[in-house]
Amino acid sequence: MDSPDAVRLFKCLGDETRLMLTLLLLREGELCVCELTHALGESQPKVSRHLAQLRHGGLLNDRRDGQWVYYGLDSALADWVTAVLEVAARAEASRLATLQARLAAMGNRPERRAALC
Repeated sequence: MDSPDAVRLFKCLGDETRLMLTLLLLREGELCVCELTHALGESQPKVSRHLAQLRHGGLLNDRRDGQWVYYGLDSALADWVTAVLEVAARAEASRLATLQARLAAMGNRPERRAALC
């Protein structure tokens, strides 16, 4: 899907959960649903629903690795979209640091898979 236009971008980011998912993926690169649910403290169905909306909005790509689905920002996002996300990440730096600390407390990815997924 093409990079989102301004209206579609701001509709996607207008929800707190979708905003924090997007910013966490901006900082972490790629995460699976179980990592995202743990970091946000939200249910799997809620996180999956919001990820689907972000993917449909043109912000995310996904890839399957066995039973896991990993999400990351679409590499073809327009520069202005990335710039908006970077500004939003700076504005939400404190909350984003808390989410990243939750991820760090999970250990590395092989340990995360065994414990959470």
